[in-house]
Amino acid sequence: MPAATDTRADRIAQLGYDYASQEKNFFPACNLCGADQWTVLTHRDRYGFPAPATACGECGLTVLNPRMTLRAYGHFYERTYRPLVSAYHGRLIDAATVQAEQRLYSVEMETLLAPYLDAMKEPSFLDVGGSTGVVAAHFRRRFGVRATVLDPAPEEIAEAEALKIETITALVEEWEPAGRRFEVIGMFQTIDHLLDVSATLRKLREIITPDGLFVVDIVDFRAAYLKRWSVEEAVKIDHPYSLTEETTEAYLARAGFRPVRKDYSADHHLVAYVCRPCEPQPDALPPRESVERFFRELRYVQNAPRPSGVPG
Repeated sequence: MPAATDTRADRIAQLGYDYASQEKNFFPACNLCGADQWTVLTHRDRYGFPAPATACGECGLTVLNPRMTLRAYGHFYERTYRPLVSAYHGRLIDAATVQAEQRLYSVEMETLLAPYLDAMKEPSFLDVGGSTGVVAAHFRRRFGVRATVLDPAPEEIAEAEALKIETITALVEEWEPAGRRFEVIGMFQTIDHLLDVSATLRKLREIITPDGLFVVDIVDFRAAYLKRWSVEEAVKIDHPYSLTEETTEAYLARAGFRPVRKDYSADHHLVAYVCRPCEPQPDALPPRESVERFFRELRYVQNAPRPSGVPG
């Protein structure tokens, strides 16, 4: 790690990551609703990279556009992701040190899911973006799940393998299930990292059993920009999608997932959904009034003085 006296910008610069030169694609159609009307909200992300965040004028979905390709993101997660997050926070965050936080998170998810998993007998469990396997191992001890961790980062997969958990090293977008089905699927602190939310949710809907359980949580984009009173601080290249409750619930309905429980984290930053499979609603959209309110609020946050007490 760089010296503690370095500024955040210095620490990030010392990584030498050239985001501007990475291979990227522009997506003319919204991943949620298919519309082609975009509003550019920001021109840089929280790290200072030239990563425009754009919002769909029809549904309010906020994405990086243009965005790095699948191959570029694969390299990013192999080599740069953890060092970049470490540089941003000024402390080492890697496959070993992150596990303490993951253990605390496991207990929170246990409390949320116990009413459902206690009633299931040794269910098959797929942890999408399962990192070091800490959550999967905790669920194995507590609920007797037969766990599989899917993650693109080799160092984190190695930690999961050390826990004797079945692993798959891949981005979920490129993974082929080959007929496998699961009774429980978790996507913990992962959906914001996906490159294709619609396709991934459809894939998970196809491989979950008819009476299965799907749990997913988002970093609430609105909570993030209101907390720091900064849209730029809420945008980052490791989150191609900046999701709100409204866009998430439209995604779930379109894919065929029905929320049976919704939970706000203790720090009010995350929103979790416990879902059952249902008939897809392919035309589901956020209410128009909520989209208009979202754009008005964004402009207010970008232009109004920061309230007293909000960290700058």
